[in-house]
Amino acid sequence: MSSDIVAIDGSKFKAVNSRDRNYTAGKIDKRRQQIEESIQRYLDAIETADRTNPTGSDVKAVRLYEKIARLRQEMRELARVRKQLQKQPEKQLSKTDSDARSIATSGRGSGIVGYNVQVAVDAKHHLIVEHEVTNVGNDHGQLSKMAASAKRAMAKPKLKVLADRGYFSGPEIRACELNNISAYVPKPLTSASRKKGLFTKADFVYVARDDVYRCPAGERAIHRFDTVENGMNLRVYWPSACPRCPMKKRCSPSDYRRIRRWEHEDILEAMQRRLDRKPDAMTIRRSTIEHVFGTLKHWMGPAHFLTRTLRRVSTEMSLQVLAYNIKRVINILGVLRAMKSMRLARS
Repeated sequence: MSSDIVAIDGSKFKAVNSRDRNYTAGKIDKRRQQIEESIQRYLDAIETADRTNPTGSDVKAVRLYEKIARLRQEMRELARVRKQLQKQPEKQLSKTDSDARSIATSGRGSGIVGYNVQVAVDAKHHLIVEHEVTNVGNDHGQLSKMAASAKRAMAKPKLKVLADRGYFSGPEIRACELNNISAYVPKPLTSASRKKGLFTKADFVYVARDDVYRCPAGERAIHRFDTVENGMNLRVYWPSACPRCPMKKRCSPSDYRRIRRWEHEDILEAMQRRLDRKPDAMTIRRSTIEHVFGTLKHWMGPAHFLTRTLRRVSTEMSLQVLAYNIKRVINILGVLRAMKSMRLARS
C-alpha cells in the first residue's frame, strides 16, 4: 500500500538552448549597449592608428573595421529579434527550442534556459506518482493541479501534500481543501513589517466569535470595510486607539495599523495548526523529494534534456520517470517479485 502523503516540488532542467540564444527586451538592450561601447572603442583605436600612421595602410585598422562590420550586422539581427519578440505573448524568445524559457535558479543573479519539472513523490516508497514539465518559471500556481493529479493516480479518497514556501497561495490551498487534500505549506517570511522590526500580522490574534483582531497592546481591531485585491475578497480591520497607543512606534508609521483578512483565511489558519502539530513536515518533504531530482539529473547528465519543444521534452521526462520508478520498484520488491508484478499488471 502507498502512503497517504506525497511531497510536491519543482526543479529547473536545462533545455537544448543556450542563454545566448534566449532573448528578452532587457537582454537585447544590454547587448546593444555593449555593442555600441565596443564600436566606439574600435573607432577610437582606428583614429589613434590614423594619427600615428597617416600615410600607410594599417593592418590593425583593417581588422578593426571588420569587427565593426560584424558588430553592426549583429545590431541589425537584434533589431529583427526585437520585432519577433513583440509578437511573443511572454515577451521572450528562444531561438533553438522555442518552448524553453529563461528561468531563475536559487543562485543570486543566476538562471538557466530550460523547463520547470514538477513531481509528486509518495512519502512511503519514494515513487514518482505524478509529474509534469512546464515552462513556467515559478511554483506558485502548481500546487492544487499536481496534488489533484497525484490523488487520482493513487486512487486515494484523501491525501496530504507537503510543499515548500514557493507553493504558498491562498486560492491554491483552498482548491486542495475542496478536493479533500490537506496541504502543509509554510508561509513565506516576506513581511515588510518584519524587515522593519515592526509587529507582523502574526502578532494580531483573530477572535472569530466577535470578528475582531486583538492587537499586541490589547486593543480591538474591528471590521471597517471590504475590498478586493488580486482577485481575493478581503476584510479590513483596525483599532480606534492607534493614534494614542504607547506601542505605536513598534506597530506602524501610518495613523492606523490596518489588518487584511481573506474571506477564506480560516483555511490558512487550519493549515498552520496542522504544521504546528507536525514540525517534521518539511524534513519529510526534503528527504522524500530531493533525492529524486538528484538522481534524475545525475542520469540525464549536465546537459539535461536532449530533445526540443515542450511536447518532446515531456515525453523524454516521462521515460526518465518510468526508468526511475522501475528501478525503485526493483529495489523495493527484488527482481523476481518485480517481474511477477509486471506480468500480472499486463494480464
